[in-house]
Amino acid sequence: MEKVFRCPGRHGYAVEVSPFIANRLACASSQYYGIAGCGTLLVLDETETGVALVRSWEWGDGLFDVAWSEANEHIVVAGGGDGSLQLWDTANHSAPLRVAKEHTQEVYSVDWSQTRGENLIVSGSWDQTAKVWDPALSQSLTTLRGHEGVIYSTVWSPHIPGCFASASGDGTLRVWDVKSAACRLAIPAHKAEILSCDWCKYDQNVVATGSVDCSVCVWDLRNVRQPVNQLLGHTYAIRRVKFSPFSKMMLASCSYDFTVRFWDYSRNQPLLDTVEHHSEFVCGLDFNLHIPNQSKPDPTLQGESDAEVNPATHSQEWVVDCSWDETVKIYTPACLSAGTHSTAP
Repeated sequence: MEKVFRCPGRHGYAVEVSPFIANRLACASSQYYGIAGCGTLLVLDETETGVALVRSWEWGDGLFDVAWSEANEHIVVAGGGDGSLQLWDTANHSAPLRVAKEHTQEVYSVDWSQTRGENLIVSGSWDQTAKVWDPALSQSLTTLRGHEGVIYSTVWSPHIPGCFASASGDGTLRVWDVKSAACRLAIPAHKAEILSCDWCKYDQNVVATGSVDCSVCVWDLRNVRQPVNQLLGHTYAIRRVKFSPFSKMMLASCSYDFTVRFWDYSRNQPLLDTVEHHSEFVCGLDFNLHIPNQSKPDPTLQGESDAEVNPATHSQEWVVDCSWDETVKIYTPACLSAGTHSTAP
């Protein structure tokens, strides 16, 4: 069953599921398609009957991305059109805990590191720089330069400490080492702008890119002469790519063609599913991280009994997306329903 939250006058840019609270998500949105006006950060809970607003905050400029803290269930960071990062606390109703403004143009990407023992934020901006921050946003620890176009996406490796990937309007995917403040790898991944990248949760060498050229490319960083697979089907720019936390070979992409598509990149015919339920650009996309008795995805574990699961949450995987049609939608596409996505070629 699809569940819908309507946010009139707010165009969704990014959505992320909480790593701590199974049915909670945050959505970054903007007025007037992000071109002018304010932003709203929404915290939403999936309920048995729909999607409920937990908290919302207004910001004086558009909000383009959001990431939950990996260390504190109440904290989120958002990136704004005014070049700022803001730290918000769901237990604090009014103002952000902290605002950091070093970027000179829009912050289009924020991400919180997932590797154990590391607690860092990375931001990517239209000023062509990426910055790494301590979790209090007191100041940036390092600024990484090298891209020759705007940075649309910055994502920490889930496996390698102090390592993140970035995707840019210059057509390159870059991999950075924070400790040495150096670019380790620059891949000319597309002959067009790259709006998104993501790391595979199961293989530290695999990264996907989504481009204005309508293709998703899957890369093995050990051999970048050509992609492992090129996923074709979208008819307009791909806005975001996300790997599944549960299925090793599965990823999802959302696009300006109003669709969300699900892929198995190991197959010759990789397209598993196309979801067409929006009437505008689909910009934000995330998988639910939680399955019964498992707080974090672990490829060695199978889902166990769901007897103790809160009935308000699905015992199966679900996906959330957000669109410029002023909706956030939670659903389980057919390819995620139990037993349908074997790893067979």
